[in-house]
Amino acid sequence: MPSLKDLRNRIASVKATQKITKAMQMVAAAKLRRAQEAAEAARPYSERMGAVLANITQAVGGGGDAPALMTGTGRDDVHLLVVCTAERGLCGGFNSQIARFARDHIRRLLADGKQVKIICVGKKGFDILRRDYASLILERVDLREVKTLGFVNADAIARKVIHLFNEGGFDVCTLFYSQFKSVISQIPTAQQLIPAAQAAPAGEAGNGGAVYEYEPEPGEILSDLIPRNIAVQIFRALLENAAGEMGAKMSAMDNATRNAGDMINRLSITYNRQRQAQITKELIEIISGAEAL
Repeated sequence: MPSLKDLRNRIASVKATQKITKAMQMVAAAKLRRAQEAAEAARPYSERMGAVLANITQAVGGGGDAPALMTGTGRDDVHLLVVCTAERGLCGGFNSQIARFARDHIRRLLADGKQVKIICVGKKGFDILRRDYASLILERVDLREVKTLGFVNADAIARKVIHLFNEGGFDVCTLFYSQFKSVISQIPTAQQLIPAAQAAPAGEAGNGGAVYEYEPEPGEILSDLIPRNIAVQIFRALLENAAGEMGAKMSAMDNATRNAGDMINRLSITYNRQRQAQITKELIEIISGAEAL
C-alpha cells in the first residue's frame, strides 16, 4: 500500500495534469470556431467548382480534346492515395480513423492485384501507415510549421500530384480526409480526384438541364479548371481536417479533464482513509502505553 507521501505526490501530479488538459481544451475550443468557419465557408465553393466541372465534362463528352486529367490513362492498375491527417496527436481517434479507412482501401486494392502508392499529408497518418506500408509511401508532406492553412499549401500538394500523373506515375488518385460534422462526429471520406470525369458525376451539375456555351472551347477551359479543382478539393480536405482535429481534441481533453477529476476524488478518499487509519493506530498506541504505566 502506498504511503501518505506517495498519495500526496500522486494527487498533486494528477492535479497538474488536469490543469494542462483543461488549458488544452480551452485552446482547442478557441481554435475550433475559426477552423469550423473556414471549413464551412470552403464547402460551397468546392461544391460549385465540382458542379461547373461536371457541366463542362458533359459538354466535352470525353472527346479527343479532353485533357488527360479528365479522361485518365484508360487503365486502372496504379492507384495513388493522398492521405490527409493531423500533424499532432491528443485528439482521440481522429487520426486513427482516417488511417484505418485508408488502410482498408489499400488492402482491397492489393487484394485485387493493383499497385498502390501513398502520399501522406500529416505526421500522424505517416506514422500509422508506415508500420505496414512503408515501401508504398512516396512522400510525406510536413505542415507542422504552418500556422494558418492557406490555398498555397493545397496548391503545392496538387502540383506534386499532377506532376506525378504527367510522368505516368499512377492511373487513379483518391483523396482521404475526415469530413467535419460536429465536435463529436467526424466522418472519414474518400474522394476521387483523377480522372476528373469520374470524380464529377453528371448528376451534380445542378443546373436543371440547362445547356451552356463556353468561350473559349470546353477542352481549353478544362486544362485550367481541372488542376485548380484538384487544389480546391485538397484545400477543402485540409480545412475539414483542421476543424475535425480541433473538435476531436476538444472532446478528448474534456474527457481527460473529467477522468483526472474522478482519479483525484478516488485518490483523496484513499488518502483520507489511510490517514484516518494511521491516526487511529497512533491513538491506540498512546492509550495502550498510558494504561501500561
